[in-house]
Amino acid sequence: MNAFIVQGIGFAGLALFALSFQIRSNKALYLAQTLGNCMFGLQFLLLGQLTGCLSLFLLIIRNLLLMHYQEWTWVRWKGWIAVFSVFFIAILIFTWNGPISILPYLAVQVGTIMYWTNNARNLRLANLFCASPCWLIFDILVGSIGGILNESILMISIIVSIYRYGWKNLGQNKFGDDEQKQEDLMKE
Repeated sequence: MNAFIVQGIGFAGLALFALSFQIRSNKALYLAQTLGNCMFGLQFLLLGQLTGCLSLFLLIIRNLLLMHYQEWTWVRWKGWIAVFSVFFIAILIFTWNGPISILPYLAVQVGTIMYWTNNARNLRLANLFCASPCWLIFDILVGSIGGILNESILMISIIVSIYRYGWKNLGQNKFGDDEQKQEDLMKE
């Protein structure tokens, strides 16, 4: 496939992720990241990087579940962390391509543990100090220009969101809080 098209797919993912951390609502954040993961998953597939591709498509499932954290009580079950962990380990084993395969595994594993804490601050910390650095190194090694820019901009975007919303406020934001407050205001 044309290299410009493959890199363009990565740039589409970049745009969606940059937007995601400027959204205070976790539900909307997950939606933007899900779409971004689709773009990067496709790009990794086209680059022949199956570990990164499958890890991202499993994250899509995770994010779709977490988008409904407030509505579906079964999604709040902490056992999902173990379920996803088993699948992430299976992806790592069956797509092993040397030590490079550890990077997507670490990113998705740590991210999943922190995402199930239901805390916007933890989401950003997991991305800033583990997931994004792992994906950044992976993107450099596989030649994903959009991915390199994405993770670099993503880390800056996370810092901006911390400044914008305040560290304390991010710790108070639970899944669905913004949507519930908006619905309450509309009822009044």
